[in-house]
Amino acid sequence: MLTPDLRAALTDAVDAGFDAQIALTADLLRFPSTRGNEATAQDFMADQMRRRGLSVDRFLVDLDEIRHLPGFSPAAVSYDNAWNVVGTYRAAGPRGRSLILNGHIDVVPAGPLDMWTTPPFEPRVAGDWLYGRGGGDMKAGQVACLAALDAIERAGFKPAADIIVQSVVEEECTGNGALACLAKGYRADAVLIPEPLHDCLTRVQLGVLWFKVAVRGLPVHASDATEGANAIEAAYELMRALRGLEARWNARKCDHAHYENSAHPINMNVGRIEGGDWVSSVPAWCSFEVRIAIYPDQTIAEAKREIEETIREAARGTAFLRNTPPEVTYHGFEAEGYLLQDAEVPVGILAGAHRAVFGTDLQEVASTATTDARFFGLYGKMPALVYGPVADSTHGFDERVSLTSLNKVTKAMVLFIAEWCGLDPIG
Repeated sequence: MLTPDLRAALTDAVDAGFDAQIALTADLLRFPSTRGNEATAQDFMADQMRRRGLSVDRFLVDLDEIRHLPGFSPAAVSYDNAWNVVGTYRAAGPRGRSLILNGHIDVVPAGPLDMWTTPPFEPRVAGDWLYGRGGGDMKAGQVACLAALDAIERAGFKPAADIIVQSVVEEECTGNGALACLAKGYRADAVLIPEPLHDCLTRVQLGVLWFKVAVRGLPVHASDATEGANAIEAAYELMRALRGLEARWNARKCDHAHYENSAHPINMNVGRIEGGDWVSSVPAWCSFEVRIAIYPDQTIAEAKREIEETIREAARGTAFLRNTPPEVTYHGFEAEGYLLQDAEVPVGILAGAHRAVFGTDLQEVASTATTDARFFGLYGKMPALVYGPVADSTHGFDERVSLTSLNKVTKAMVLFIAEWCGLDPIG
């Protein structure tokens, strides 16, 4: 149990370095680390880890090493530049419990730049908010992992157990980066992931599936449009059918204890669509890509079966599609849901750290998103705690993270590390 004086020394150390923490977060935000462009940001993270005396492992994610593992998601993009960075602190005489601090470096695309108030990769502070793509999701949390170690050292201590700091790719589309860390053998007694979650602990998260539906049409000149088959219009009928599936899954929420009080736990998103070749030709093809959530106790195989049945049934209602059935393929996320269980000790320590900083009880939430926690909890058998600062407009325009919340979450992380890993005085 930490003494009040030690708690104060550790949290004061966070305050003493908070301006530097904000500046480091802003530096990381300047890297446009969208999918396939993460390498320079990972170089930056590797350098920051080395500066703190961590032993750095920078390795390329090799699909052949992980595709046979549970939790693997099929990938349709190149991994030639998909680098993970892991920094390890080794305690000289470990006596506490080890910890993984995990964060992801990849961010989602910015979208039309003219819809941002200021450029997405030119971070700015206004009031209590730090703006920039990835500020909330999740570079502020990622830098907080380093800042927490800095604060412990600034207070005159070092962790009494091994700590592994992970900066991974692919969290936004497969999770294969975190899976590659498991394949490399990285393990600890617990995992802390500071994803932006409004100062709450994620007790349970949904799974996610990505899939693509390809539709073939019958091209004719637009002047004879009624004699052809419009693939784009047919695609919209299939989308409408999938909306029906979404409604049916939401109607089952009472069968899932953690989501029965959620207004709309299952969300389907048509995220991409393309089709046709010429404005005056009835389009011969159309494809659209979908993200849909699944319940934690809903299997991926069963979800796929219902998706495919829904598409087939909708196709039967269109004369042309009955003879030219749409094709469903899966790429990206094949993520199971995750429920944090058998973690009373780490959750209790985090709750105590949160209470000491915020003065309120730690709230637990059922998330309608997914995180990399599933890999550690389901496949690595490590309790994975997702706990991060307040963020706003993640994946949207003018993404931002609350600096007040970030400061407090960093303090809670420091107190958690001190209690979970133990501390030894430097020297």
